[in-house]
Amino acid sequence: MSTPTPVALAASTSARTGPFSSSRNRGLLLVGVLLLGIIFLFGGDGWVSVLDFTLVMAIAALGLNVLSGYAGQVSLGIAFFMGVGAYTAGWLGGGKPLFPGDPTGLGLSFLIWLPASGVVAALIGALIGPTALRLKGFYLAIVTLALIFIGQYLFTNLSAITGGTQGRYNFPTPGFGDFTFASPTPVLGLEFSTNQWFFLLLLPLLALAALFVGNVARTRAGRAWQAVRDNEVAASIMGVNLFEAKMGAFILSSFLAGIAGALYASLTGIATPTTWSLLLSIQLIAAILIGGVASVWGSILGAAFVFAVPVALNTFSLLPQSASSTGVSGGDLSSIFYGLLIIVFLLFEPAGMVGLIRRLRTAFQRFDARRKGGETASVTASAEHETPLEVERVDLARQTSAPQPPDQ
Repeated sequence: MSTPTPVALAASTSARTGPFSSSRNRGLLLVGVLLLGIIFLFGGDGWVSVLDFTLVMAIAALGLNVLSGYAGQVSLGIAFFMGVGAYTAGWLGGGKPLFPGDPTGLGLSFLIWLPASGVVAALIGALIGPTALRLKGFYLAIVTLALIFIGQYLFTNLSAITGGTQGRYNFPTPGFGDFTFASPTPVLGLEFSTNQWFFLLLLPLLALAALFVGNVARTRAGRAWQAVRDNEVAASIMGVNLFEAKMGAFILSSFLAGIAGALYASLTGIATPTTWSLLLSIQLIAAILIGGVASVWGSILGAAFVFAVPVALNTFSLLPQSASSTGVSGGDLSSIFYGLLIIVFLLFEPAGMVGLIRRLRTAFQRFDARRKGGETASVTASAEHETPLEVERVDLARQTSAPQPPDQ
């Protein structure tokens, strides 16, 4: 009878622990849903648009976290795959040209152009992956960085699809039959704005992507990603196929990035080649670092911090404006405040916002245990295993390098 490998044992153990197995996690999820519902109903169209933008970027951050967080492959090319997904959606779902030089479109259904945008991005990722993934570390980062510049050239010159330097303006909006988000009509007596309809679409899509990534990370494939991330030599010794593990993460990451790019272009209605720049990739890297690497919740919280906070500060003037022409403007104050928060997180909480939440939760549990006169050791141990939608990092290299007892 064959002996299961450590990767298989870890996957089977993790599979028995559901993401919402504890009442505390279910309570936190309920509070989050109620908060989103309040903003959706009473926050106004401006706040809902901020939520929409954040949900789209959270899907993109999930894709990057699959490759860089779980599989440990440094990538700066996530914006390129978002651009591929956006222009695929524009070509398949956009309307016919209105004037000479206007980008063309096939006018296909939302149910076709949205999944197709992810599939095309994944296919391009499958073509690039075998070459790019032969490298690792800084060398892989340089190769993926080159994708950004290649994409800028292609997006600028394929004007029949992208609109060239002027950008594309006729991106499709989701719709079902005669109903379209562009000019929504009341449904069952409910009248919502375009941004509210986008929210009702984006929230379930993000939930599906989060559950899928979280569940895959608990399977044998997900544990193989983490083994490759921790030590490729140890993973290979344990029977992990390095090429298959890296390619699986690369393809899934590209697919989610393509979906996010299509949703972003549909939400904003415009995209230029400069939209898919290196800055966007760096912002997404900052999102997973601040939120928490190799964590689904970290991707979502990091996207909210990196993308929603500065937009909210600028849009709603939450910081004071300068009265003089030579003083610091509200936008400058927003940038300074935002930059300081990033520095504080990276210096004092390397595990990101997920690590901070875990620390606070453990501290409260210790306080309650001491107040009740109980032991704190069991509380601390249980706190490490209750984080929802997160996979514990197993240092497989350290396990395999441990000395083995001599045969009897």
